Amino acid sequence: MDTPVIVVGAGPSGLVLAAELRLGGAPVIVLEKLRKRSGESRGLGFTARTLEMFDQRGLVPRFGEVETSPQGHFGGIPMDYSVLADAHFGARGIPQSRTEEVLEGWATGLGADIRRGVEVVGLTDDGEGVDVEAVGPDGPLTLRSRYVVACDGGHSTVRGLAGFEFPGTDSTIEMFLADVGGCVIEPRQIGEKVPGGMVMSAPLGDGFDRVIVVERGTPPRRRTSPPDFAEVADAWQRLTGQSLHGGHARWVSSFGDATRQVTRYRRGNVLIAGDAAHTHLPAGGQGLSVSVQDAFNLGWKLAATVRGRAPDGLLDSYHDERHPVGARLLMNTQAQGMLYLSGVEMEPLRTVFGELMDDPNVRRRLAGMVSGLDVRYDVGPGAHPLLGRRVPKVELLVGDTKTSTFELLHGGRPVLLRLRAGLEPAAGLAAEVEVVDAEPHGLPDGSPLHGTAALLVRPDGYVVWAGDDGSELRDAASPWFGPPR
Repeated sequence: MDTPVIVVGAGPSGLVLAAELRLGGAPVIVLEKLRKRSGESRGLGFTARTLEMFDQRGLVPRFGEVETSPQGHFGGIPMDYSVLADAHFGARGIPQSRTEEVLEGWATGLGADIRRGVEVVGLTDDGEGVDVEAVGPDGPLTLRSRYVVACDGGHSTVRGLAGFEFPGTDSTIEMFLADVGGCVIEPRQIGEKVPGGMVMSAPLGDGFDRVIVVERGTPPRRRTSPPDFAEVADAWQRLTGQSLHGGHARWVSSFGDATRQVTRYRRGNVLIAGDAAHTHLPAGGQGLSVSVQDAFNLGWKLAATVRGRAPDGLLDSYHDERHPVGARLLMNTQAQGMLYLSGVEMEPLRTVFGELMDDPNVRRRLAGMVSGLDVRYDVGPGAHPLLGRRVPKVELLVGDTKTSTFELLHGGRPVLLRLRAGLEPAAGLAAEVEVVDAEPHGLPDGSPLHGTAALLVRPDGYVVWAGDDGSELRDAASPWFGPPR
């Protein structure tokens, strides 16, 4: 075999997956048909949960100054995300081009082999491995790997070649997106409903503004190239009465509200992640974020599998955990689209919904849904409030050294965090579990770590055991990290 894993696609999900595989000790080749990064801004940030996950790998400083804001919306209805403790709408103003630059530097620094200008055209899974046919700068080539992961976007080639079922609904509208310079444009940060549609604008700096135009009654077109800027300017003028025709666009794109999800995230030796697995209306900036979270979930599991250290069923737990998250993503973006993009017939529902959002419990539910902070996996029995949830960021003292729960995860290893002296020795654990004795520093009131003797944390930051009875530890650890070595 040429490599244990081939990842197809060097977008955010493919780059995170490549880095996570390398952290787990698995060689990986990434095939990307673009000869260089597009440089397009596209997604302008990521949600609170994804920012946490980048923080747990020590990546946040690479982005430079990161601005967060508690103010967001649900379906165009303003909402304060700080109703959740330590929460916010997400990181703002970070173009996807910058995110991909950071992630590619991380992946290549860990030894990922990224090959650009290579387009996949064929795929055969014989049960023992996968042959990938491609066309590269030097002509046709065939590579063989144990596993292939499709991270090649909403129009995924691998998804079709591997026979993934992709049910759902087609687009009913077409929307334009552009980065526009040379115009003075009134900010409409969360969008504004206008007769005939919706318009959004936000300053990007350097004299450019992000513009989104949604004109109701405009059927989606089958395009083989991006729309002309004149189409965007014409639609903007029809909806706002203002002209953008004297400006220019750095880039233009169109998208729709197609909503689809593959039925399984694994078919034999081929897996799927990110936009290749789920496509939806880009509401609330969730697409990039959920895609990256797919990769964080899959990476350590696939690395353990190819290294022969995974317990039975570990790789299949990727589908079990992430498919429901993808389904919930599609549900909430569809709901937001109905609220945001429909005509006057939806105003009664918008009014009722707005009144419901005055209730803090409703806001907490919606904020958790869009931010990803409400994700909880079924990791087995137990009553501790952190079971199946992400470990919170907490300052720790390890001897005389200050650290944090997130810093302990920088290396991508599972961690047994012992917070109370006298806990039984960590017998019965797989060798790759790192054991850390630490003392919490400055725990806030109400922290679920109060009174907790120990936590067992997966490489992706989710807690699979919490308690003070070390005799339970082996049974809790084995389904995730295998038998003791």
